[in-house]
Amino acid sequence: MRILATGMSGLVGKSLLPALVSDGYSVARLKTGVAREANEIAWNPLLPVRAAAVSGFDAVIHLGGESIYGRWTTAKKRRIRDSRVVGTRNLCGALAQAEQRPRVLLSASAVGYYGANRPGWLTEQDGPGTDFLGEVAREWEAATEPAVKGGIRVVLLRLGVVLGRDGGALAKMLPIFRLGLGGRLSDGKVMFNWIAVDDVVGAILFLLKNETVRGPVNLVAPNPVSNAELTQALGGALHRPAVLPVPAFAVKLLFGSEMAEQTALASYQAKPEVLVKNGYEFKFPKIDEALGAMV
Repeated sequence: MRILATGMSGLVGKSLLPALVSDGYSVARLKTGVAREANEIAWNPLLPVRAAAVSGFDAVIHLGGESIYGRWTTAKKRRIRDSRVVGTRNLCGALAQAEQRPRVLLSASAVGYYGANRPGWLTEQDGPGTDFLGEVAREWEAATEPAVKGGIRVVLLRLGVVLGRDGGALAKMLPIFRLGLGGRLSDGKVMFNWIAVDDVVGAILFLLKNETVRGPVNLVAPNPVSNAELTQALGGALHRPAVLPVPAFAVKLLFGSEMAEQTALASYQAKPEVLVKNGYEFKFPKIDEALGAMV
């Protein structure tokens, strides 16, 4: 099977690429900037994509997008939105017009779709939030519509916070916790929708092969934890104390109020209902097992 992929330089992509190759897939990469290898295709997500460039692939995995981390200035928010919405629309428009269309498109989204601090469990059937991340994710998913209308099976990967030792949130936390300076954020009660990078890779491989699944899929572990429980588990895995709390105002000073209130200080409790119903078995369903294996 020939796969076309974007976003392979991020935490998920770095783990996914060797797993795809090991499973016997041939992978070509859509890459921003200059294509330097035979399996790379240069593209600018903000410009139209030639249909011929994306024709002839069996599947497409689209993970590209500007990092949400960093102060949310007007320019930063525009890059976050455009890299996802415009990039996805351009890619899907080209896939729909391709002479040989893929059978499936797996396109990244996020549990931010639901909006911050909604009470109770959230499943794939729940509607979008109205905050910045909720609006971006709604538009991001809607941008796949040309592919849907083109007869391509589209799976929307609503990712939680991906934990892996080689990048992402955990890589930022580890140095602080290793020094024994870690602690809960604010009162520690916010809920943390996490997933181990190994399970993101496993779920993507599972969804590539499961032809009955389409539409949104929550890529989160089945057991979300509070920030206090995350702190305790990470401190325990490192055999370090984790007792120094970080007040909410300090988080807001560091990230800006809007970003802090929708990320570090926000609760998300999405449930992986579609994955569980379709028989996916998590490698790391619990946070202490995942962190123990990673650190």
